[in-house]
Amino acid sequence: MRGLQMKTPTSQPQEFPFGPFNSAIQRRWKKPADTAQTRLENRTRDSQLDKLTTNLQRLATVLQLQHLISKRRGPYVSVQIMSRWKNIVGLNTGMGEFLRKYPHIFEIFPHPVKRNQCCRVSRRMLDLMLEEEAAVKECELDAVRRVKKLLMMSVSGTLRVHTLWLIKRELGLPENFRDSVLAKYCDDFKLVDLETVELVRRDEDGDLGVAQVEIWREREYTEKWLSEFETKYAFPINLPTGFKIESGFRGKLKNWQRLQYLKPYERKDVVRVGNCGGIQRFEKRAVAILHELLSLNTEKMVLVERLSHFRKDFCMEVNVRELLLKHPGIFYISTRGNTQMVFLIEAYRKGCLIEPNPVYVVRRKMLDLLLLGQRHSRELNIESKEESDNVVVDEDVGGIRDGDWVIPILDNFDDNLHGISDSSVQELIDYSENKNSRNEYKLQG
Repeated sequence: MRGLQMKTPTSQPQEFPFGPFNSAIQRRWKKPADTAQTRLENRTRDSQLDKLTTNLQRLATVLQLQHLISKRRGPYVSVQIMSRWKNIVGLNTGMGEFLRKYPHIFEIFPHPVKRNQCCRVSRRMLDLMLEEEAAVKECELDAVRRVKKLLMMSVSGTLRVHTLWLIKRELGLPENFRDSVLAKYCDDFKLVDLETVELVRRDEDGDLGVAQVEIWREREYTEKWLSEFETKYAFPINLPTGFKIESGFRGKLKNWQRLQYLKPYERKDVVRVGNCGGIQRFEKRAVAILHELLSLNTEKMVLVERLSHFRKDFCMEVNVRELLLKHPGIFYISTRGNTQMVFLIEAYRKGCLIEPNPVYVVRRKMLDLLLLGQRHSRELNIESKEESDNVVVDEDVGGIRDGDWVIPILDNFDDNLHGISDSSVQELIDYSENKNSRNEYKLQG
């Protein structure tokens, strides 16, 4: 009876092994997903470009802090106020800890009067920023040439000003390029409205209509004696170290290199996708446009999310990130930090640009100053002590302060006092003394 009264435990469905009695049952095999996200996670990494991306993100944070400091009235800002900018620049550490990591860029000193911690940008960093502005101004014609080539690649010959503003640093354009560049070269550009710029005339027969990859093809054809059939539509392929070459990869790559496509500066009304190999030709044209866009940049790299702003203007109706991951020998995507940066592999060697330009050289000096960290900082402490004595003198640099409204009232009050005669002043003094004596008499009574 006791055995009957015991409750049987809840039974779970048992999984029977695959054997001869259930061999007719088909087992479903899941094919591994091959998406842009899986290719991004399983790609072959380039440690040097990943390290460069991390350092560039730190430099971008430093430049953003310098921009916020420059908006203040004085040449320095208290560290307490800068701690409010932590979420603006996206810092995960304390502001004071971040500033002390780079003494060659930020100088921290106590205020002579208030005795609180203040921060200012070092003289070396300010000199490098002035040098960058001079380099951008010197290479203004090159920047104009880059913008003209971008407008020639556009299907309608127009681009939005906001799209150019997103990559103004990569193109070597100044901050106010709308007034300093677009309005200055009115023979080349025309502002249709406040948000659209149009190319006045196309120069397809000149050097502007030649892509950067064409120079490489001509060099391969003349120096390496390769056939025109092999080099006419080919791209430079530099697979990263450790890339696993699967079976059939070389044959597919060879056929893709020979595949014809519509070049970036060629114009056709209709791009046929439905014919034989139409999708592959369309994707190869998008690869050529992205290759030319990265070649026009001063540092041969750009954020992936900013490439999506050119999809409609350049007629690239494809997934840009997926297309970049399909060609690991041409592009490399670094996912260090919260951003995704794409590099042109052929332009870099050991984390440095092979053919540097003046703007890149100055920005590399900034990066080298950042990488110094806390090394060679003893000399900086001696210089900062000598300059911190006169820091209060530089505090009044103009502008409107919170208590400036009371100064005219006090000035008018002083002018009114000078207009009163001596007899009137004596009468006021006698009146106040008599009033005080009366109050004392009442208190004694």
